[in-house]
Amino acid sequence: MNENQGAMKLSKYDYEVLKHIIDEGYTNQRDISNITGYSLGKVNESIRELIRKGYLSATFAITEKTEKKIIEKKPKNAIILAAGYGTRMVPINNKLTKGLLKVKGEILIERLICQLHEVGIFEIDIVVGFLMEKYEYLIDKYGVNLVYNKEFKTKNNLHSLNVVTDKISNTYIIPCDTWSKTNPFSTNEFFSWYLVTEEKKKESTVRINRKKEPVYAKEDEIGNKMIGVAYLLEEDAARVRDKLGKFSSMRRHRRSLWEETLFDRNNKMFVFAKTFKDDEIFDINTYEELRELDENSMNLDSKSIHLIAESLDVNISEIKEITILKKGMTNRSFMFTCRDKKYIMRIPGEGTEELVNRKNEYNVYQAIKDKDISDHVVYISADSGYKITEFIKDAKNCDSRNESEVRLCMDVLRNLHNQKLQVPHTFDIFKHIEFYESLWGNNPSIFYDYEETKSRVYELKNIVDSIPKEWTLTHLDANVDNFLLTEDKVFLIDWEYSSMQDPHMDIAMFAIYAMYDKEQVDDLINIYFEGSCSIETRKKIYCYIAMSGLLWSNWCEYKRLKGIDFGEYALRQYRYAKDFYRIVMNMERTVELEAVSY
Repeated sequence: MNENQGAMKLSKYDYEVLKHIIDEGYTNQRDISNITGYSLGKVNESIRELIRKGYLSATFAITEKTEKKIIEKKPKNAIILAAGYGTRMVPINNKLTKGLLKVKGEILIERLICQLHEVGIFEIDIVVGFLMEKYEYLIDKYGVNLVYNKEFKTKNNLHSLNVVTDKISNTYIIPCDTWSKTNPFSTNEFFSWYLVTEEKKKESTVRINRKKEPVYAKEDEIGNKMIGVAYLLEEDAARVRDKLGKFSSMRRHRRSLWEETLFDRNNKMFVFAKTFKDDEIFDINTYEELRELDENSMNLDSKSIHLIAESLDVNISEIKEITILKKGMTNRSFMFTCRDKKYIMRIPGEGTEELVNRKNEYNVYQAIKDKDISDHVVYISADSGYKITEFIKDAKNCDSRNESEVRLCMDVLRNLHNQKLQVPHTFDIFKHIEFYESLWGNNPSIFYDYEETKSRVYELKNIVDSIPKEWTLTHLDANVDNFLLTEDKVFLIDWEYSSMQDPHMDIAMFAIYAMYDKEQVDDLINIYFEGSCSIETRKKIYCYIAMSGLLWSNWCEYKRLKGIDFGEYALRQYRYAKDFYRIVMNMERTVELEAVSY
């Protein structure tokens, strides 16, 4: 009778008992019960089944049937996923990938490779992306194969696994950030499994049911901590391969984890749950998790953390609850808690040193520090651009479609401009247009008619120069995200580009960041000027919108070459350059016609 015909098929419980007997040698049922966690009665029942079905002899020795099963289900290879940024590892992820963290004197990924070698697994593929060059030495040292995931910047690890889909069969799948006290791998495996710990986590998406199956946790349920390590036999690997092929082509799965391929239509994984005790295995996702596991790890020696400790005059151990914030257009930031107070630390992003003069920014913060306009700056460096600010509690960004909130923001800008603050540096928008263009190198603009558009925008310079203006400290990055509204105050933050300029440039900047149309722009101008804006000043602001549109379009083109795409925002900035040039030219022609008619 074929084993797959129900009555002769072993359950996963039977396989687990059999695996223990093979790996450890038979001792007694009570020892097996203690190790597997099954009741003594369940163990006795499984042993009877193993003898009855011919997997154990009457003296508990393994049989030829078992030996064939061992060969059939034996692990063949391993895939280690190491392509991602590891953004939650702030502040130590900028120059180091998680797989290369050193824990208890060993590099994480090397420990995993050695554990695989211990059980006879030497065919190892490592999927790389971020800082892939740092893994190159593993080829010579351990004979591994590196596979590049070119989509690592924009997609999650489902797509990393998909680049090695043909390798999945009797395979271990392992995240590179896993540290296990004991070897989680084995020379013998009899069923597919996914590894979780007994620890319960509110944010976990799975829980283990009574049948030891991982199922989706409901919103009000506390799940088990997912580690990410799995073993797939061919039958289940085929299902995963099929789903990887389908999901990888779907836009909604761009940010999906590969574990989504393990779930069936009943929101249950079709693989067994393998459980470890909470203190036996760890996935290291954050700085604090690394510190908890190994407080002496050399990777904890972070410049950012030392800066925080020095600035706040605290011990490093007092810096807690480190959380990555949404990556901004030019910077990375993270939040942390120290002595029950929250702060934000800014770390300049890729290429920022070419775009922002940090000494100028420092001078701006000195000029406004007592003006109660911005958030409170605890520390700022005129050299590196690192900045620490107090977190503003219960704040929200301005809603550019909410007139009352826009009015509050315009009040803040008007107040800033009326103070006539002075700094040593100025902002020449045309020099910056040329500067951003120079950063493209030999790459032409992505826009077909760029040269024509640029030439037209430059025509506006004479118009702007002919209109009176009074320069003062101007924010120049007055977008809705930089206005933080609380119940009783509005804060204007992020003064990186602030310089001496015509303050009316801020109105233009607010409008184009909010992606306003012409009618909304006019409403904004009316709000700022409280209904008394001259035609000439309005025309000047239209010119600024066209100029600023080209400026930020060029900036977006530079960032695109760096691998950062701002999508619609970039396209709309270029449209502002073209559309508002036409608006200004129409105003000029109208004046000329009126003059002729007169």
